[in-house]
Amino acid sequence: MINSFYIFISILWSIVFVKKLLFWVYLWQLKEYHIGRFRDHFRTYKGKRLILSWWLLLKVLILLGIYFSARFVWTEIKINLVYLAVLIFFIESALFLKSVHQGTYKRPVITRKTAVILTTGTSMGLLLVFSLFVLEFSLTKFVFPLLFLDALAMIFFSALVLAYQPMAVILRNRIISAAKRKRAEFKKLLVIGVTGSYGKTSTKEYLAAILSEKFNVVKTREHQNSEVGIAQCVLNELTPSHEVFIVEMGAYNHGGIKFLCDIVQPKIGVLTGINEQHMATFGSQENIIKTKYELIESLPNDGTAFFNGNNQYCRDLFQKTQIRKKLYGEGASSSYEENLAGAVAVAEFLGMNPEAIERGIQKIKLSQTNRVKKGTNGIAIIDSTYSANPSGVIADLGDLKKWQGKKVIVMPCLIELGRVSKEVHQRIGKKIGEVCDLAIITTKDRFKEIKEGAPNALFMERADEIAEKIKSFCKEGDVVLLESRVPSRVINLLIK
Repeated sequence: MINSFYIFISILWSIVFVKKLLFWVYLWQLKEYHIGRFRDHFRTYKGKRLILSWWLLLKVLILLGIYFSARFVWTEIKINLVYLAVLIFFIESALFLKSVHQGTYKRPVITRKTAVILTTGTSMGLLLVFSLFVLEFSLTKFVFPLLFLDALAMIFFSALVLAYQPMAVILRNRIISAAKRKRAEFKKLLVIGVTGSYGKTSTKEYLAAILSEKFNVVKTREHQNSEVGIAQCVLNELTPSHEVFIVEMGAYNHGGIKFLCDIVQPKIGVLTGINEQHMATFGSQENIIKTKYELIESLPNDGTAFFNGNNQYCRDLFQKTQIRKKLYGEGASSSYEENLAGAVAVAEFLGMNPEAIERGIQKIKLSQTNRVKKGTNGIAIIDSTYSANPSGVIADLGDLKKWQGKKVIVMPCLIELGRVSKEVHQRIGKKIGEVCDLAIITTKDRFKEIKEGAPNALFMERADEIAEKIKSFCKEGDVVLLESRVPSRVINLLIK
């Protein structure tokens, strides 16, 4: 009977263990294994809830209770606390299985790195349970280490991720070295680097659509803007038949863009715009500007730099640049027009005729149309969930203003803005107040600042509640903008 109960406890604990292993690896992967970005997450409302949760406090109190009751031989109290711990395992495992059934649980993308970490973590958990069985501990001594490890899950799994980092660095360096060697073989390849605080992905995609009308083009894939992602693109995608390689470049520290340029050796650089995004990891606006400008500084003497003329920081950098340079997008009224102007400017510089450029633009317009989905009750859903920066939000709100009918925005507060976060969210709130009839904010960090400018803003976290609110508020012809990292379940509920 006791053994069966031990097995039951082990199953419950294992489910909870897997849940936490998946979540913490997911969070580290989401932050690209960057310690500064991971640490900054705990300054957010959701991050603080991970540390200051009632579940965690209760587990710590149970651990302390079991420890002291064992020392003072309070047997009945000790046993009751053990049963309470088992009840917690049961509730947590049931909630996790429910989230699995609904498809809402957080899990990492499976890569070679995450596969190794998950396999190692799972093996360690199984080894712990097996050891406890072999040692034939009493019920208290069986449950106590399981509860202890569960309470320290963040520390344990973070240590596991960081322990893998030295091996990851070795593998990363090998991949990068191989990519550099391969890149050096393509003497005639034209590399176009694209960087900025916002607009990188759109500009890259627009460039690829237009330039492919004349050239054989390869580009980095979605979220493939780090050193390893770019190096893997070189190794896996680049072939001798390619004439143009368009590389999106992202970084979180000074020197990051220069490092990427050393890999691919760009001859053309496009600076799409600079704002406060990732201020928390860069430390200052000056560091952000210097890092983005590393792309231009890395260009050869016969290279060409393109700057977004709608951005003051870009205009200032344009003035100091000594190599061949061009401004684009001056007077553009939307982010779409800015990014498209950048792509067209590069295409014209490369000698493409107007007819070929127009064919590329038509492809882009078709892709823009696909951003708008038809929702329930004839509501238009604008999917801008790939964007997560202040300029992107403001630009999308500008585009939203042009629509007819009632206008709704759903978005979380923005992260990694450091000391300028309050000011940025006040600016966003003011713009929301000018444009939207309803705003649903899905995180609490800067909700107060947004609501100052948008009195119609509501704080809602649950996807089903958000969807129901929109359905009751909107009718046919109204439009909903889903901005930044809105849960995919919201989209699914709205387009049913």
